[in-house]
Amino acid sequence: MISRKFMQVDVFTSQAYWGNPVAVVLDGTGLSDSAMQRFARWTQLSETTFVLPPSPKGQADGADYRLRIFTPGGELPFAGHPTLGSARAWLDGGGQVQQDGVIIQECGVGLVRIENQEGRWAFAAPPTQKRAVPTDMMAPLLSALGVEAEQVLASQILNNGPEWWCFLLDSAETVQHLNPDHLALKKMGVKVGVAAPSGSPFLIARSNRESRAFSNAAGKSRLQSDAVVQPMDLEVRAFAAAMGILEDPVTGSLNASLAQWLIEEKLMPSHYVAGQGHALGRQGRVHIQQHGSGQVWVGGDTAVCIEGHVALD
Repeated sequence: MISRKFMQVDVFTSQAYWGNPVAVVLDGTGLSDSAMQRFARWTQLSETTFVLPPSPKGQADGADYRLRIFTPGGELPFAGHPTLGSARAWLDGGGQVQQDGVIIQECGVGLVRIENQEGRWAFAAPPTQKRAVPTDMMAPLLSALGVEAEQVLASQILNNGPEWWCFLLDSAETVQHLNPDHLALKKMGVKVGVAAPSGSPFLIARSNRESRAFSNAAGKSRLQSDAVVQPMDLEVRAFAAAMGILEDPVTGSLNASLAQWLIEEKLMPSHYVAGQGHALGRQGRVHIQQHGSGQVWVGGDTAVCIEGHVALD
């Protein structure tokens, strides 16, 4: 077994253990596909990544490194929180950028540009392909989600590497209270994203002495501690039993494609903050910006939680 540098990075949070962790093996050289997949199953995180030298083509095009991304159930061509978390791990592990404030990541969808924008790293959302939800799938999907047809404001299948079947719902309360039939969603083989505009911040208070109950915009009580008030504009949840995870805490790829869809349809402004993970006791915040060129950027804070070595061969 070879000892390899390893980090576990919490993404879309500035405070450790409130976001979505990604396991990052900083030297994946020589590992087989099966070894990578086995380790990803073992970590039981939504994603585990392996940093590799860029391919000859990637290097010629300016890539700093190549990234392979695995869920417990298989490999992904792209994912958002692993992109930001792996970039943080690569930098902290001694990675040297070729251009100040810019990282070029090579992965299954090609090259992904990551920029330091006012102290927060953000990735350029890859192009998203869109298509309508098939009519014959709408009823079973809504049944599995526990949603009535009149609660759906819009729907779209979005694909920027991973494919998400997305529903814009009538309120943040509807999103927060969902209790889907994960087995049914898994049998349908789809990953589902749901979102709704949030009327007010999700209220969290800092307390070092005790956990205290507060209410969110929907009035649903939660117990939290050691957190801060973090305003948000969009409540998001992601259900991914099809790839071995019932609910993903905070999902960069989903938020990237949602932003491209919702901004284009003028359902959300060009700058907003999405909140995700509240049902799992997390406080994920995804910072969305669309620049004048039309490019959507997805940013988030990161926090290193574990640093050391793993034995892998």
